[in-house]
Amino acid sequence: MGTRPVAMVLAALVLAGAVLTGCSTTTGGHAVSIYEDPFQVAGLPTTNGPSGPRAGVPDAPITAIGGDKSEVDTLALNALDDIQSFWMNEYAGEFRGRFTPVDKFYSWSAKAPREQSSQFCDDTTYQLINAAYCRLDNSVGWDRGVLLPMMRDSFGKMAVVMVLAHEYGHAIQTMSGIVTAKDPVIVKEQQADCFAGVFMRHVAEGRSRHFTINTADGLNSVLAATVAIRDADPDSPESVHGSAFERVTAVQIGFTDGPKGCKGIDMKDIAQRRKSLPQSFGDDVNRGELAITTDSLRELGKAMASIMPVPAEPTYDYHGAALNCADGADTAPVTYCPATNIIGTDIPALAQRGTTDTDPRGGFPTRVGGDYNAYVVFVSRYALAVEHNAGQPLTGAKPGLRAACLSGVITAKLADPKRDVSQGDIALSPGDLDKAVSGLLSDGLAASDVDGKTVPSGFSRVDAFRAGVLGSQQICEARYS
Repeated sequence: MGTRPVAMVLAALVLAGAVLTGCSTTTGGHAVSIYEDPFQVAGLPTTNGPSGPRAGVPDAPITAIGGDKSEVDTLALNALDDIQSFWMNEYAGEFRGRFTPVDKFYSWSAKAPREQSSQFCDDTTYQLINAAYCRLDNSVGWDRGVLLPMMRDSFGKMAVVMVLAHEYGHAIQTMSGIVTAKDPVIVKEQQADCFAGVFMRHVAEGRSRHFTINTADGLNSVLAATVAIRDADPDSPESVHGSAFERVTAVQIGFTDGPKGCKGIDMKDIAQRRKSLPQSFGDDVNRGELAITTDSLRELGKAMASIMPVPAEPTYDYHGAALNCADGADTAPVTYCPATNIIGTDIPALAQRGTTDTDPRGGFPTRVGGDYNAYVVFVSRYALAVEHNAGQPLTGAKPGLRAACLSGVITAKLADPKRDVSQGDIALSPGDLDKAVSGLLSDGLAASDVDGKTVPSGFSRVDAFRAGVLGSQQICEARYS
């Protein structure tokens, strides 16, 4: 987050109406969820249990050029065998032309010395930490030495499956001709994320030969991997995949809507979803980080009251989150007490939650830290006060998801370039949505009810927040009524 200097530049792609991709229908002029059960994940039951390779299933009868038959290579080949079988069955029903299987797979180790390097897609594999689809020869290749082990160790084996499902998505694009050389790279990448989501739905339905995934922590980990490989710096010319918010959205579109939803992703769609959300740090020397202090929280409080006013505005206690509430639990670092209409905040603990992450071991961060990972929790407790003012129940799954959704509405409004800064001198920065998404996937506190309880599916928590970011207060109330 940041304060808003007079010359702040924000993208101004403001929509005339709400944008909800594949998650709602319209009844009487109001968007409502087509998945009414908050314990479901895009229509599937929320499940616990194993995630990863199925036991006792023979390995796929395919090989990789340069492969070493290691555990990582076997994992990759089994994944590609299942992915290819899935698209072989599904392709004709969704795309024109004939399905052309990927007929070459390449494996290499980025740790190997130069003299042991090989070629992939007309490039050397020396120190090549990557996985990719090559259009030149219709092949998929991966680094078994660094990249795939890092993904596996950070997020589990299904993250490796997710990476390869993304790369095979590029093969689907190529053979179907739904993109051309003129399409921006970000369109191709988010379509591929979407196609990966389609395959993950297939696995979650129990139809994959080699793999299974539960829709609670298993799917949460796959989405967390998507967050980790986001474009962290929107000002970099190499940022061509999209933010974590955008990438997770693309995966969710595929998981929810199937291939038809993926075909609908183009630059117009991406621009609509970006609304007025900030796309550049500009001259912000703090790179979007705003210290969590009493003053900043007071400014945020003023902004929330302006964006989503209520008849009985809550009061704020900045001396701690232990309120000993008669009708709610302490939910440190921020607590809302309905009985007294007070929001209590443990500022040092909230600031600790908002610290940026450093991983001394290297590899992928399993959590995206930063200020808005904390601020969104503060916003969500105000959202509970909004619900309380409306006479809505505050315990249970729907109130928690409604709080996440309302938090998304407030979050998006913080990016409105026309908002009066005198009513809260605070604004959204690039990356803030990513921090919020990471927190929603990890502990879901911003999607919890007044007792601090939340649904086990990070997918559902992020989906609720996204509905608010891209929608309105009315949509939140309709979806989670």
